[in-house]
Order: sequence, then structure tokens, then C-alpha cells
Amino acid sequence: MFCAADKRVLVVDDSPIYRRLISAHLREWGFEVILANDGVEGWNVLERPGNPTLVLTDWVMPGMDGVELCRKIRGRISTETYIYTILLTSKDEKSDLLKAMEAGADDYLVKPFDEQELRARLLVGKRISALQQDLITAREGMRRAATYDGLTELLNRHEIIEGLRRELSRSFRDKKCISVIMADIDHFKSVNDELGHLAGDEILKEVARRLRASVRPYDLIGRYGGEEFLIVLPGCDLISAFTRADQLRSCVSIKPIGTPVGSRTITLRMGISVANGESLADLQALIHYADAGLYQAKRNGRNRVEQAD
Repeated sequence: MFCAADKRVLVVDDSPIYRRLISAHLREWGFEVILANDGVEGWNVLERPGNPTLVLTDWVMPGMDGVELCRKIRGRISTETYIYTILLTSKDEKSDLLKAMEAGADDYLVKPFDEQELRARLLVGKRISALQQDLITAREGMRRAATYDGLTELLNRHEIIEGLRRELSRSFRDKKCISVIMADIDHFKSVNDELGHLAGDEILKEVARRLRASVRPYDLIGRYGGEEFLIVLPGCDLISAFTRADQLRSCVSIKPIGTPVGSRTITLRMGISVANGESLADLQALIHYADAGLYQAKRNGRNRVEQAD
């Protein structure tokens, strides 16, 4: 099954006759046609979001020829789709074929071409583009699985620690404070015991959603383990960190979290640690002191924010 985007073909040719001829064939075969008069216009089309993945381009054109267009397509540094390119030309020497392939063309068809041969090569290009997109989708899926926690969709433990490491380096370069919050759900074991682990999972997801919705766009938040969350607040001193932590605590407890087997008001205890940016802070020490603050919050009654002595 091909998506609608796979049926779009960009035809780049400075000859009105060939544009009309090729367009008529493509539409007859069920393709959507986008026309460009030369390589520059074709490149402008390909730079737009949602560009077509199939290109038929003439070789000899004013401004930017087909070979240069192929080079620019292959030189794209950032792209989420593979663009399959067929070069159409009256050149039929083996050296010309080699030059086209070296420039990045996927296929090569000599004018005047047989329409059924063109159709066959387009179908091959369509299939290859679809396979390439499947590979990209699979790669992105593996990348996301390696980066995010599968249940809460927050950064996983490894990524939140690496994110903290990067932010610590930045805070040292910029001589700015950075704060870390360790948050833990109060009495989560009783939630699992009374409502069941499936309900516990739903509560974890909702707590994560509320926290994620309440942090700033450049803050980092991850699942540190179990029902623990690690939140990184760049640019926050101790007073600001206490204020932000209390806001986050309130956003979770403000209303009960519903599950299929019942609702529960959830509270968090939080520990804070701060690096002042004057020296490169020790990552493990920063986490240790946030964790110590977390245990102090537990000793002092839970549902509160504490900094370790």
C-alpha cells in the first residue's frame, strides 16, 4: 500500500512539448503531476515541506541542468524522505550514463523513450521510495524507543541524565544557575495494591502528562525509575526552583486522577539541588543532594518540597 504522496511526480523539463507528453502519460497511469520549467524551479519545489519523492528531470536545461539538480538532491543534509530521480536525456554514451549516476541519478532513460518502459521505471522508483520510507519510519521508531520511556513518553533515565550533563556544561559556560528536582509519587505502592497495576500505570501516565504540560519548553523532564521523575530547570536559582517545584506539585494534586477502577488524588514529594554555575558541578553529587531532599520531604510528611541540609 502506497501513501498519496508516493503518487506525486515532479517533472522538470524546459520543453513544453515534453512536459505535456509526459504529464499526459503520468495522469493516465494515476500519478499526480507537478511541473517545473527548469532545474531552479524544480529545486524550489523540492525545498518545500512535503516534497514529492519521484522526480523526472531533463538533462539539458538553462540555469540549472538535470545533473546539477541530482547533485543538489543528493547533497541535502537533512531530509526525511528519499527522492528517487530519473534523468531523461538524448545523451546515450556510456560516459554520459556514468556521469549521471555519479551525480546521484537513480535511473536514466534516453529520449525518445518508450512509454511502457517509462511506466515500469516509475513503478520501480515508487516501490523503492516506499521501502526507503519504511526504513526511515523503523529507524525513527528505534530512536524513539532508545530515547523515551515507553509508558510515560518522558525521556528515559539515560537520556535525562545525558540531558542534565549537557545543561551543566552550558550553565558553567554561561555562568548561570541550574536546578534539579527529584520527584516521587507519595504512597504509590498503596495505589497499586488497592487499584491494581494497570490503574497504577494510568496514574503514572497522567502524572507525567501534567508535569510535562507545566514545565517550560526548554526544561527537561524524564522518568528516573519506577514512580520517580527527574526535572532539570536551566537558569533557575534556589528560590525560583522552590517556586517552580511547588507549582509542579500543585498541578499534579489539583484534581483526582481517574482510572477505569476508581479515582485517586495523587501528591508528590520533591527534593531540590542547585548548581550556581561558578564551577562545573558534579552531576552525581547534584542528583545525590536532590535525592537527599526527597527523603527529607518523606520524613517531614510528604506532599512537600525540601532541600537537603
